[in-house]
Amino acid sequence: MAYRRVLTIQDISCVGQCSMAVALPILSACGLETCLLPTALLSTHTGGFGKPAVVHFDERLTEIWHHWKECGITFDGILVGYLGSVLAVETARQILEELLAPGGIAIVDPVMGDHGKLYSGFDETYVQAVKKLCAQADVLLPNETEVRLLTGRDDEEDPKRLLSALGCPCVVLTGVEEGPDAIGVHIWQEGQLSCHTHPRIPQNFHGTGDIFAAVLTGALLQGRTLTQAAAAAADFTYRCIADTAANPAHWYGVKFEPLLPLLGELSGNPEKSWKNY
Repeated sequence: MAYRRVLTIQDISCVGQCSMAVALPILSACGLETCLLPTALLSTHTGGFGKPAVVHFDERLTEIWHHWKECGITFDGILVGYLGSVLAVETARQILEELLAPGGIAIVDPVMGDHGKLYSGFDETYVQAVKKLCAQADVLLPNETEVRLLTGRDDEEDPKRLLSALGCPCVVLTGVEEGPDAIGVHIWQEGQLSCHTHPRIPQNFHGTGDIFAAVLTGALLQGRTLTQAAAAAADFTYRCIADTAANPAHWYGVKFEPLLPLLGELSGNPEKSWKNY
C-alpha cells in the first residue's frame, strides 16, 4: 500500500476521548501520515464535565492553510468533523477545493445536531454553510437528525429518497435504530441501499461517532470499498463500546486505545476483518 497523507479538520477536546484526540491515533494506526487542523481547543468535551475552557482558532485558520498551499502540500484524504463556526466551515470548504490531491477522498461528518434538534449555538445560517460544504464531499457521514436538517425532509420520508436528496453519491447514515435490540448504519452508494447492524448496547457514550468516522476514513484510504469500510468502522466501534460498557467509571468516553493494534494489523489488507483476531 502506498504511504498516504490524510488531514483531519475538527476540534481538540483535551480530555474526554473524542474529536481529534480519537482521530489522530486511529488514522495513524491505519498506517497513514496524519496531519491536523484544529478548529478550537476545549479543556474537555461538553458532555458532563461542566462548561469547558475554550480557545477558538478562527482568526488563524486561513493563515495556516495558505501556508500549506505555498508549500505545495496536498492530501490524499481529508476528514472533516466538528467545526463550530461558519468561518471554520468556509475554511474546510476552501481546503477541500484547494488542497485535496487528484483522486483524493473528501469525507465529511456534518456534526450539528442529534435526537431531532440542532445543537445549542447553531442556527440556520450554520446549517446552510454546512450544506454548502457537504456538496463537496465524496462521502457523507450524517445521523438521521443531520440528514433532515440538510434536506428539510420530514420523518416519514422513505430512506432511499431521503438519502438521495442529499445529492452525494456515497452516504453512510449512522445510528439507525433497527428495532428495540439492534442499531446499525445504512450505506447509500450509486442508488443502492445496504445495512450493517449490531446488537444495541443500552449505554450512551461520547466519541463513538468520531471513532466511526476515523476508522471509516482509514479503511477507505487503505483501499477498502465503502461497504467494507463502513462495516469495519461499525464493527470496531461496537467492539470498543462493548469493552467499555462494563466499566461505569468510564462514563466520559470509549476505551478504544487497547484495540488500536488491530487497526495496524489490518492496514493494507482489505480482505481481512478485525473479527478474525
